[in-house]
Amino acid sequence: MTQRERLVFLTKHLIGESDRYNMIEIPSSEKELFMLYRSLVNVRMPNTIDEEYLRVEDEYLKKLIEENGITKVEDLTESEPDIFLWQGDIATLRCDAIVNAANSQMLGCFRPCHACIDNCIHTFSGVRLRVKCNEIMKKQGHEEPTGTAKITPAYNLPCRYILHTVGPIVNGKLTDEHKKLLESCYLSCLKLADKNGLKSIAFCCISTGVFGFPQKEAANIAVHTVREYKKHSDIQVIFNVFKDDDYNIYEKILNNK
Repeated sequence: MTQRERLVFLTKHLIGESDRYNMIEIPSSEKELFMLYRSLVNVRMPNTIDEEYLRVEDEYLKKLIEENGITKVEDLTESEPDIFLWQGDIATLRCDAIVNAANSQMLGCFRPCHACIDNCIHTFSGVRLRVKCNEIMKKQGHEEPTGTAKITPAYNLPCRYILHTVGPIVNGKLTDEHKKLLESCYLSCLKLADKNGLKSIAFCCISTGVFGFPQKEAANIAVHTVREYKKHSDIQVIFNVFKDDDYNIYEKILNNK
């Protein structure tokens, strides 16, 4: 199959899962076709799916990510020993684990084509990630508390694992409790990575953006927590940013040792 043929197959399969989608037609535009596929993946409930779909999805997503360009942790430049600052798409980073800023349901973002990291990770990992997260949450029996973390396979992403953590939501004034919970997110992920023998971990900017945590304060907590933890751990840490202003904030903090 070509990539388009794979994408058409996946999209038709997802359309066929519900009578609600009977009137949807396959777009001729490659971009529109991918947006339709992504939307269907984003809203899909965590039901099992047949092996043929998964086989084609694996082929399609791995090829797509490879075409987008994979960055290896060993190719990054250190900001300080075993700490890196990297601007790019975390879904294209090859390291032991990446961190997903999840919500308390831990099932990914259900908004079609939303630009959040949770949506991106679930989209490019594939539908098995939501199924796996659902298994974990059903076994747990309650929503994920803020400041804790869970680990899952990464499926089609270049990394090996995904660490999912729920950051604090800041509505109004930033409090000491918000700061403690954000610190807990970083510590929970670091401890979980070490517990599972992982050698490298990439953090996104947890709780900034729609969760409302001020960027500079969040970055200071992130760097301080990692530096303290690394006094007794040799794990490699990548601070992954996407926006220029986040990059500038982290660069200043890391250069001010």
